[in-house]
Amino acid sequence: MKIRTRLTILFTLITAAILLAFAAVIYYTAKENREKEFYALLKKEAITKANLFLNASVNKQTLQDIYHNNRKILNEVEVAIYDTSFNLLYHDAVDIDFVKETKQMIDEINHEGKISFYQQEWQVIGLRYAFQGKNFIVTAAAYDHYGYKKLDNLFKTIAIVFIISILFIYLAGRYFSRKAFEPVKEMTKKAANISATNLDLRLLNNGSKDELSELATTFNEMLNRLENSFDAQKRFVSNISHELRTPLAAIITELELSAAKDRTIAEYKNAVANALTDAKKLTRLSNSLLDLAKASYDPSEIAFKPTRIDEVLLDARQQVQKVNPGYKIDIHFDPEFLRDENDNQILVNGNEYLLKAAFANLFENGCKFSNDKQSVVSISFSNEKIILRFADKGIGIPEDDLKNIFTPFYRGDNKNFADGNGIGLSLTQKIIVLHKGIIAVRSERNQGSTFTVELPHI
Repeated sequence: MKIRTRLTILFTLITAAILLAFAAVIYYTAKENREKEFYALLKKEAITKANLFLNASVNKQTLQDIYHNNRKILNEVEVAIYDTSFNLLYHDAVDIDFVKETKQMIDEINHEGKISFYQQEWQVIGLRYAFQGKNFIVTAAAYDHYGYKKLDNLFKTIAIVFIISILFIYLAGRYFSRKAFEPVKEMTKKAANISATNLDLRLLNNGSKDELSELATTFNEMLNRLENSFDAQKRFVSNISHELRTPLAAIITELELSAAKDRTIAEYKNAVANALTDAKKLTRLSNSLLDLAKASYDPSEIAFKPTRIDEVLLDARQQVQKVNPGYKIDIHFDPEFLRDENDNQILVNGNEYLLKAAFANLFENGCKFSNDKQSVVSISFSNEKIILRFADKGIGIPEDDLKNIFTPFYRGDNKNFADGNGIGLSLTQKIIVLHKGIIAVRSERNQGSTFTVELPHI
C-alpha cells in the first residue's frame, strides 16, 4: 500500500472516530434532555390534574372525558390519585390502568416524596401532594411519542451526515494527499534518471523550509559527495595508472634492450640495477597504496589500543634508516616528561601500524628534501594532547603548493629535487584524522618545513 493511500485511510479513520464521538455526545445529550423534560412535563400534568380534582373540585367524569377525548389525537398523560392508605380517589382510565399501582409503590412514593421510572417505554412519575393538611399520592404516566420521534430523526440525520462527511473527507484526503505527494513523485522520477554517468543532475528545491525541501537538499548534498567521490576515484585510477606505467615501462625497456643482443657484464649489471630501482619504486608505491586503503577503512573495522608514541617514533625511525642508512633522525622529548615520567601522557588510543606509517612518511619527507638529510621531531604535552613537531632545514614548500600537499598524487616543484609518488602526505593526513588528531604545516622556501601533529592522549 502506498504511503498516500495509507495516510488518507488513517486520516479518514481518525476523523471518523472524532465525528463518531462528537455525534455520540450529541445523541446522548439529546436523549438525557428528552427524558428530563418529559419527567418535568409528567410532574406538571400530575400537579395540574391534582389541583383540578382536589382544589377546584372538578367533576371526576369531566376530567375522564377530557382524557379520553384528548387521547384520540395525542398521547395524553394518564393520572391517578390515591390517599396514603392506597385508596383510589381518581383515575383517568381505570380500564386501561397502564401503571398498575401497588400498595408497595404507594408506600415508597409516600416515603421518598417522589419517584420516577420506566415501564416498558412509558415514563412514570409518582409524587406526594399535600392538600388541606393531608398527603395524597399522584402518579402520572405517558409515552413520549413526539420526543422519541425527534430522537429517531436526530439519529438518522447524524448517520446520514456522518456517512456523507466520511466520504467527503476520504475524497478530500485523496485529493490533497495526491497534491502533497506530487513533489515526491517528481523527485522519484528525477532520482530514477540519475546514474553514474550523469551525477551532475540534481533534485529541484523550491526554497521553502518544509520536510520535502530538506530531503531534496540532503539528497543533493549526497549527490555532491558521490560526484566528488567518483571524480576522486577517476583521478586516483588515472594517477595510479600513470605511476605504475612509468616504472613498468622502464623495467620492460631495460630488459628488452638487454635481451636484444649480447652485453658486457657491466652493462647487464647496470640494466639489472636500473630494473631493481624501478621495481623498488613499484614496491614503495604498492605499500603506500595498501596503507592508504587501510587508512580509508571504516574506523570500527580498525583495531585501536593504548600505544606509546615514543616507541612508535623509534620504530618508524628504524624503518626509515634501514632503507636509507644515510638519513639522520633525532627525537627530542619535553624535559618535563623526562622529569615526571608520566606514562599516561605518552599513550594514545591508536593503531600502531598506521601511526608508524604516518611518522615514517614525515621522517622520510624531511630527510629526502633536505641537503643534510636530517629530520628532527620534538615531543611536548598539554593537558589533553601530545604535540609532535617534525622539522627539517630542507628546500621548503612554495606557498602555492601548501594548499595542495595533502591531495593524493599531487607533486609540486619538489618533484625535480627527489623522487616520490605524492601519496605520503595524503596518507599521513588520513591516519592523523582517523586518530582524531590534526596536522598542520608551516614552511618557507629554502628555510625548511615544520609539520605539527596533535593527538589526544589517554
